[in-house]
Amino acid sequence: MRQGTAKTTSGVKAALYLRLSRDDGDKAESDSIKSQRALVKDFAQERGYTVVDEFVDDGYTGTNFDRPAFKRMMSEIEKHRINCIIVKDLSRLGRNYIEMGRFMTRVFPSLNVRLISVTDNYDSINDESDVDQIVIPFKNLINDAYCRDISMKIRSQLEIKRKKGQFVGSFAVYGYKKDEKNKNHLVIDEVAAEVVELIFNMKLDGCSSGRIADKLNEVKIAPPLEYKRMCSINYNSGFRSKETAGWSVTSVNRILHNEVYTGTVVQGKTKKVNYKVKRSVALDESDWVRVEGMHDAIIPKDIFLTVQRLLLMDTRTSPKEDSVFVLSGLVKCADCGQNMVRRMTSKKGRKYYYYHCSTYKESGQCGSHIISEMRLQTMALLMIRKNLKLLADAKRILSEIDSLPDEAIGIRLIEDQIKTQVKEIEKYKDLIAKLYQDMSEGIVSREEYKEINANFVRKIDELKASVQANEKKKEQTRSLSITENGWIDEFLKHQDIESLDRRVAVALIDKIVVYDKERIEVVFRHMDKFMELISIADQLRKGRTE
Repeated sequence: MRQGTAKTTSGVKAALYLRLSRDDGDKAESDSIKSQRALVKDFAQERGYTVVDEFVDDGYTGTNFDRPAFKRMMSEIEKHRINCIIVKDLSRLGRNYIEMGRFMTRVFPSLNVRLISVTDNYDSINDESDVDQIVIPFKNLINDAYCRDISMKIRSQLEIKRKKGQFVGSFAVYGYKKDEKNKNHLVIDEVAAEVVELIFNMKLDGCSSGRIADKLNEVKIAPPLEYKRMCSINYNSGFRSKETAGWSVTSVNRILHNEVYTGTVVQGKTKKVNYKVKRSVALDESDWVRVEGMHDAIIPKDIFLTVQRLLLMDTRTSPKEDSVFVLSGLVKCADCGQNMVRRMTSKKGRKYYYYHCSTYKESGQCGSHIISEMRLQTMALLMIRKNLKLLADAKRILSEIDSLPDEAIGIRLIEDQIKTQVKEIEKYKDLIAKLYQDMSEGIVSREEYKEINANFVRKIDELKASVQANEKKKEQTRSLSITENGWIDEFLKHQDIESLDRRVAVALIDKIVVYDKERIEVVFRHMDKFMELISIADQLRKGRTE
């Protein structure tokens, strides 16, 4: 393993190859590019080697050879401009045991390229001894194993941070930036956050993702990639396809689907195949790591969930319109459950709009369920205003819960029901005991006993189920708090509405079921909670009048 002597310096066209990667566990001081350069330069000068070029891969792992500087160096070698490579140590060239062996025993010899590793005291021009044949492959194997060990430790540390909700991405998502005091924490980027809010608001107003992208481009708002570059962030993305990037449907949808804007850190969506391969595979959504409340939200949770519902709706924007119609995607047929389709007809020069069942239009296998758009909106508006008034009354009554004793908030009624049901259970148990005694004394036959006993047991099971249901209802009533139901205030913001618009419709309505032109059903969002509040408030009202 003797390194080259003066006899081997003539005709040497050397290249210095330097590499550093924190992912490989390289230490900043001993393995820094600066220290590598100084070491290999001094080595080349002492031996009189002509250095024709220097190649640096800073931040690239040694587990594979897919590195830009290494590829350029190999290209120069193939053009016969370089015939010698000098590295600080073999791990700088690579940490993949198999690939290192291939380059050292096949690729470099076939290209007549000399390899020198300074600290390993290795020079391929010298005859390899038996020691060389054992030691060098062994060193490559150690470098490979070391890299694997470091990779496992890093992945373990990142997994711990993810589970704690610490942000471990290289770049903050658009709308946020990394906290200067804590790189694992996100803070709001006010400029970009305004654009995020605008995108969500436009979606709530009925704009399609394509229209949103067009409008952002019209007012020349920089898209995420360009914005990061404007902020001097060395960010690159695989989504850029043009020299001058702009907003697109994809970039808009990526923002609309991103839960990070609610203050939730969502990470671990992909996983690398192994430490030697860059390729990653997508993980099932159930395996993603979600931690809520880790940073300030740009978009309220309720608004985000509303937008997710809109994205699932099969709604299309008319070519002549900037946004969808007020009730698009919300109107359903009562019989088949499919969407109702909006159509237009003309009479005496006037346009009339109506909805009819999409199944009827396509196959005729359902009724038309025709209803005019004006009548539908009028009926829906009346029902909304009526139910919001009921909700406002319920809130007023329920807001007194915290200051009233249990007997005055409807719990007494539930407890009375439970007591009655428990007494009934005990009564049937006594009847079963007496029935058994009657059978023993021959008053009733065994067959009669079995039949009557089965009826008693069934009654007991039904009563026990009712007791459990009432116990659950009691706890729900006891824990009921207006302050913990933020959707109530969101609903009541629209209490005095005079007309329907898209934002109000999607905020309040889950769907509108059309039976015919005289009958519709408005199903509100949070319908179960809505009806429960109305019911409890009604109990309270009756309890006060008794």
